[in-house]
Amino acid sequence: MPAESDEAERITDELFAAMERIGQVHPFAQGMGTAASQIGIGRAAPVVQPPGDAPAIILLNPRITDRSDDVDEQYEGCLSFFDVRGLVPRPLKITVETTALIGEIVTTVYERGLARCIHHEIDHLDGLLYTARMRTGVDPIPVEEYRQTGRAWAYE
Repeated sequence: MPAESDEAERITDELFAAMERIGQVHPFAQGMGTAASQIGIGRAAPVVQPPGDAPAIILLNPRITDRSDDVDEQYEGCLSFFDVRGLVPRPLKITVETTALIGEIVTTVYERGLARCIHHEIDHLDGLLYTARMRTGVDPIPVEEYRQTGRAWAYE
C-alpha cells in the first residue's frame, strides 16, 4: 500500500460480491464475513458485515495486537461448515492493526460480537477454522440442534 491500492480495491469488491451471493442463500442474523483465502485469493483481506445497518469493515493486512483476558463462549457458524455450529471461546475485546489504502497503519478496538466476527475472519488468514478454538471434547452440533439451544448471541 498505497502501490497496491487498486489491487486491494479489486479484492474487496470480490469479497463483497461473494458476501452478496452468500447472503442471498442464507441470512446471518449476527453479521457475516469472508476472508480472501476462503474464495481462493492469496491475500490478507477479510470483510465483515456487522448486523443491522452498520457499514462493512474492510481489514487489509490485519493483525491482532492485543486481546482482553475476559472471554466468553458463544456458538459460531462458518461458510466452511455451513450445516453445523460450534461453541467457541473468544476474547470480549481485541485491538487490530490494519493498513489503509493510503498505506497508513490504523489501530481499532473491537468489542463483544464484532470482536468475535473479526477474530473469526482473521483466524482464516492464519489457516484456522473455529473448530481449532473450541475446547477439547466439545464438538460442533447440527444447525437444527443449535436452534434448539436458544443460545443466540446476546451482546448488549
